[in-house]
Amino acid sequence: MFEIFRRLCADLGYQLLLLLSAARYLPRAWRRRGQIADQLYVAAVQVVHVVLLVGLFSGMILALQTGIELARFGQQDQIGPIVALSIAREMGPFITGIVLAATVGSAVAAELGTMSVSDELSALEILSIDRDDYLVMPRLVALAIAGPLLTLICDGIGILGGALVAQSQLEVSARLYMDGAFDSLRDSVTWFAFPKDVAVGLFKSFVFGALIAAIACTAGVQARGGALGVGRATRTAVRDSIIAIIVVNYFLTWVFYSA
Repeated sequence: MFEIFRRLCADLGYQLLLLLSAARYLPRAWRRRGQIADQLYVAAVQVVHVVLLVGLFSGMILALQTGIELARFGQQDQIGPIVALSIAREMGPFITGIVLAATVGSAVAAELGTMSVSDELSALEILSIDRDDYLVMPRLVALAIAGPLLTLICDGIGILGGALVAQSQLEVSARLYMDGAFDSLRDSVTWFAFPKDVAVGLFKSFVFGALIAAIACTAGVQARGGALGVGRATRTAVRDSIIAIIVVNYFLTWVFYSA
């Protein structure tokens, strides 16, 4: 038990140090714009269809399950606000984080892990090229940007999916559903031109993206032992990213909504 706790603390410390080290090079991001654009294409464009599909059916499932219960009390017209708030606050950023961890996080860990076991990282060190500047920082920036962008898409398609179910199976008109959804998102508090619920969701996804980048890059650069080590690094990256998303999501929700 003590050994497991020690390893956990060591991994967390290494991930934090790697994140801080990569963050030091953020002022150089413009010089790495080409690499950032490439990583953003991988992290956002190549993943958007997955977010669309999962977000659509998540909104439909949420609307169906909630609407069935509300219909027992004749309150199915409240389905719009419930779906909109649930997706904007929790489901949108959570779904996006899980998709990014499973697709992009695993790819980053495998890519860097392959470079590690083939001594390419050592070659960069010999050439006096900083690994954190050249490899980690572009992936950190790309995932931190991709998170909020994909969350906005997930929010929109999830709410539309709920509208489809509300109109086709719950006898709630699309207009009534959408009016209720938008009214619930209009809040007296507005952060950066977004209602609070949407802004909190976008901030969560930003944090999730940075966490996934730090965890995946750490797993990749620490990979040892050939192909087996690369597979182990990929599994570790996905597992730890999902756990971090769940844990951090709770604390962020507590911070923003406990008052």
